[in-house]
Amino acid sequence: MVTDDVLALVEARLTATFGRPDARAAVTFLGAERIEVLRFLEPDDGLNGAFVRYVTLGMSAQPMGDPAAMLADPVRGPRAELALTLRPGAAPTDEVLRPLAVLASTPQVEGVVVAPGASLDVGEPLWRGAPFTSVLVAEAGGLVADLELDEPMDPVRFLPLLPMTPNEAAWKRVHGAEALQERWLKQRTDLRDPLRTGADLSA
Repeated sequence: MVTDDVLALVEARLTATFGRPDARAAVTFLGAERIEVLRFLEPDDGLNGAFVRYVTLGMSAQPMGDPAAMLADPVRGPRAELALTLRPGAAPTDEVLRPLAVLASTPQVEGVVVAPGASLDVGEPLWRGAPFTSVLVAEAGGLVADLELDEPMDPVRFLPLLPMTPNEAAWKRVHGAEALQERWLKQRTDLRDPLRTGADLSA
């Protein structure tokens, strides 16, 4: 199975899950393959409100390799795409397209393996005026089901990203991802709110 086949299957999975994207953008970085970011709008269902979902396409073209390995395995290794869900209209969230592409290119550019529990920092607001410069990588499976590929290739996992304020990111480094997520849950933090304030981390 070649790269184009993998990405075609990934896009088909996303379309089957969210419908056709209403917009897409492509970014190319030196030393990395092209990364696209697809935007899907989910209308208000009367219960949860409307959502806009940004999902990368291209990160899964190659497996993520162990940065300590002498030679990268071109077939085996974890594959993933990144997904960010926000409430639309309150902030210029479409500006997150380039930061998302930057994060999706890090396995190719920096040789890192992106996995649940990791923090990813872009060093600047995710969009103009955003209180977030980093994200927490959450567990896959809840938003988009894993995409199985032909053996011996690993499945493609769709990893949700949860925006973090600088204080939350610092607290997470000390206490861990699970503890931060428990704080969010206990305080009923709306992680899809692009204007939310940081969680209370004092207690």
